[in-house]
Amino acid sequence: MPTRVTPASSAGTAPTRTLSTRPARNTTGEPPPPPDQAAEPAPSTYTVLHDPEGLIEEQLPLDRHPYESLVKAVLTWTTQDTLTNCDYQQIALQLTGHARAVASDVRRQADRLPKGTGPRALAELVLQETDRCLTTPLCGTARCAQDRARAVRALYERLDRLDAALASEGTSGVAPTGG
Repeated sequence: MPTRVTPASSAGTAPTRTLSTRPARNTTGEPPPPPDQAAEPAPSTYTVLHDPEGLIEEQLPLDRHPYESLVKAVLTWTTQDTLTNCDYQQIALQLTGHARAVASDVRRQADRLPKGTGPRALAELVLQETDRCLTTPLCGTARCAQDRARAVRALYERLDRLDAALASEGTSGVAPTGG
């Protein structure tokens, strides 16, 4: 499951400050230190949250629009489009991580429906197909990236249908998870 990163200020903790032991100005008359030693790195303003149960994750909406745009671009590739194998692999890796996050949302929404209902059964099929796709090894090919793009597209379609099914049943106590 991908780890989601949240700004520290929204996580309820103040950013930390680092104090420098270097004097504010050079009073010794010596030349200043080289740039790589002159300043300490800025403190991180983000906190990585470890949430193995997914309790925080379900409250954070996915950033849907950039991934839908990436999926659309990847699925329009033709045989004349050539990227390096590393580029194809990086895109496939990015789509794999996002597909896992969307699959978690689909699973969570499907679990809210009664067993044996059509929308839940279809969600389970899409999740099985996605799991099969994502467990195949990454290749540096357009086909590999396109397979993962199709998985993300199918997951978003299923998530939208699950949200609609939950809304029609009146059991949706949570706002739809898409962006």
